[in-house]
Amino acid sequence: MTLLDIKGLTIDIARDTGPVRVVDGIDLAVMEGESLGIVGESGCGKSLTMLSLVGLLPNRIRATGGQALFGGRDLLKLSARELRKVRGSEIGFIFQDPMTSLNPVIRVGDQIAEALIYQKGMAKAAAKARAVELLSLVGIPAPEERANAWPHELSGGMRQRVMIAMGLAGNPKLLIADEPTTALDVTIQAQIVDLVRELKDRLKMSVVWITHDLALIAGLADRIAVLYAGTVVEDAPVEAIFDRPTHPYTRALLGSLPTLAGAAMERLPSIAGTPPEPGHRPKGCPFAPRCEFVRPSCHEAVPKLHPMPGDARHKVACPVALEGVA
Repeated sequence: MTLLDIKGLTIDIARDTGPVRVVDGIDLAVMEGESLGIVGESGCGKSLTMLSLVGLLPNRIRATGGQALFGGRDLLKLSARELRKVRGSEIGFIFQDPMTSLNPVIRVGDQIAEALIYQKGMAKAAAKARAVELLSLVGIPAPEERANAWPHELSGGMRQRVMIAMGLAGNPKLLIADEPTTALDVTIQAQIVDLVRELKDRLKMSVVWITHDLALIAGLADRIAVLYAGTVVEDAPVEAIFDRPTHPYTRALLGSLPTLAGAAMERLPSIAGTPPEPGHRPKGCPFAPRCEFVRPSCHEAVPKLHPMPGDARHKVACPVALEGVA
């Protein structure tokens, strides 16, 4: 059953010279109990898409079109007051840098308790007790002691566990993890990833992983959506993305990953060119200027997602790929 259904989402930046489109007609769905990975280069619209759902877009950036159905409601049409009820209690967030997300002058237990008081209307004593339970749930040792710690007294991995506890405080149906391991070393990354995966299964919630790390997402997601310049270019089960990548951009991304099979000094392939800057999107397919399979028709219109022949779950926005030429 579909938990979140995004259709035709557009997001613009307001500039003195006029609005500039940064997300252009994104279609995405998240099923109940599913792990969805959203991947792409920095600036492709991954985080903005998710932030728009709960009214957390930065100043001068706003959703200008489309819909985002969640629990029978269009999140893009809710008032600020209605969105405050959704944030945390129905949709939880884990941000990539806990040191800038946590308040440095409030003890971590009080920050979690504050969320519980606000979201659930809990009494202060009950909220503090629940905060300790949540710290224990996310694997923090001596949770009663850690609840009284200041953020700077915790390691990076511990701070990220606190952020996960805060994201889970409202018992959300959907947890959005925005680059949650970026600032952590490899060992701690693995611990955080395993923790979120375990909590997803235990609490029976859906998780959206936002990342540029394809190697990381391979073992986490049930399905992957590949974004490029504010559009979804490929959407498929994780096995199809890695075994049968179809869009030229997806294939180029996977081709640039290091492998153990290559020669020791072999140069990794790269994608020619750079992603378009906001306000300078090319006409037609945004990847066309970097694509080795480009045709004149690619410059005429932005391709829409269509299912691959024989596989309705594997969708790609490339007529050339659909013909089996790419």
